[in-house]
Amino acid sequence: MLVVNYASRERRFAHLKEKRVEKLFIDQPKQRSSVGDIYLGTVAKVMPGLNAAFVEIGEDQSGFIHRDKLAAYVCSAEESQVKEKRSISSFVHQGERILVQVEKDAAGTKGPRLSGVLEFSGDSLIYMPNGRYVAVSKKIEDSEARENWRQFGYRAKKENEGLIFRTSCDNKKEIELIDELERLRLEYRDLLRAAEVKKKPGKVYEANSFIEKIKEEAKKLADGEIAVDDLTLKSVLQKHTCLPIRLHSGKENIFSAFNVESEIDKALKRIVWLETGAYLIFDETEALTVIDVNTGKFAGKQDRRETVLKTNQQAAEEAARQIRLRDIGGMILIDFIDMKEASDRNHILSTMENALKKDERRTKLVGFTPLGILQMTRKKTKPAISESLTERCQVCEGTGRVLSAETIAFRLERELWEHRGNDHEAVLIETTPDTAAVFSGENDAHKKRIEDSIGLKIMFSYKEKCKPFYEIRKFGSANELG
Repeated sequence: MLVVNYASRERRFAHLKEKRVEKLFIDQPKQRSSVGDIYLGTVAKVMPGLNAAFVEIGEDQSGFIHRDKLAAYVCSAEESQVKEKRSISSFVHQGERILVQVEKDAAGTKGPRLSGVLEFSGDSLIYMPNGRYVAVSKKIEDSEARENWRQFGYRAKKENEGLIFRTSCDNKKEIELIDELERLRLEYRDLLRAAEVKKKPGKVYEANSFIEKIKEEAKKLADGEIAVDDLTLKSVLQKHTCLPIRLHSGKENIFSAFNVESEIDKALKRIVWLETGAYLIFDETEALTVIDVNTGKFAGKQDRRETVLKTNQQAAEEAARQIRLRDIGGMILIDFIDMKEASDRNHILSTMENALKKDERRTKLVGFTPLGILQMTRKKTKPAISESLTERCQVCEGTGRVLSAETIAFRLERELWEHRGNDHEAVLIETTPDTAAVFSGENDAHKKRIEDSIGLKIMFSYKEKCKPFYEIRKFGSANELG
């Protein structure tokens, strides 16, 4: 079942299987992914040492492109060994106008990663005007069928063109794919004409709008239904799918009505509980994500090995699902509960492999380290949900921790010692009540001792804040500060 929330500015859809969310997509106006968008760019800087270049594309950040992703490099007729010895300067120069496609969204200070090998997606194939190669989806299990499509691709494409046959082509006729290829070629020619008249760097083609993504998702459903909350969207989708479409007209948000909202909340939490009472802890950093498995309240009915294996199996299945829902990319480490038997580790590895088959993003299981940590990678093209829907905490600055009242109180004490022998009578300090309580001690014993030692009367004004703090506001007489 597909549930689509289209009525508000933040548009979302969720793929449910047996009332369980298997895929989640959220499109915010400011967070829309640029992956697949095509730009007319200008080469701003060529860096031979890195065999790469920065390309100005009319956005806030310049894009980054490697030599091997340049159309001029791919289309070069030279042998690969000869090409690899040539610098990027042989294929592109500063100020040159080139067409580039976003492969990976900008993240933090890093601009988008670009490719000059453009891709145009159709229902059954992907057309690359400068791709030069033919590939067939590995999900087509029949090796003979894959080879037939590969040979057909070489017959259908022109010299520099490239084709990728999608899984959906398996039930199509060759004439249907020829028609689709011609439509994609026409789309590319239209783009070239648009780029020719464009004077400044900027976008010339926008990939997959939200509605296009819904259409693609609907095609993947063999059965079930689609629930939407917008009449116009229902009319559009009825032209592209045979599945029944239900219009949700209740007051309650459609995601809440189908219990999807709670899954989003869960995908933003650090701890995810399993049905058995065990739980997962997610720690996401810029470089990698660590998932820690804990038995929690789950004790099992028999021996420890059975308990550990059952917990790890459920954890593997839920970890794979959460990785999809959270859209976590890059390097991922999963710290399962220690398993002494190699057969148990192989069983968990197999469980993880099967669970990851549902993931459309490319994943790679590296295996267990000697310390029993499972290593894997997942292709990252856009920010994870945690990056899109949340922002760095202004209180803890993203660390998840703040200095304690005790630490702040001791800092205040050290700073006040620097003012001993001051000509003033008193000092006014603004602070939080918990910091003042620690500083003063029981019955103000510490406060009186410090006052006697530094020769200053200490006066507090209180301010409620999210974290302990202090600020020395003023020196003067006790009457003046009181």
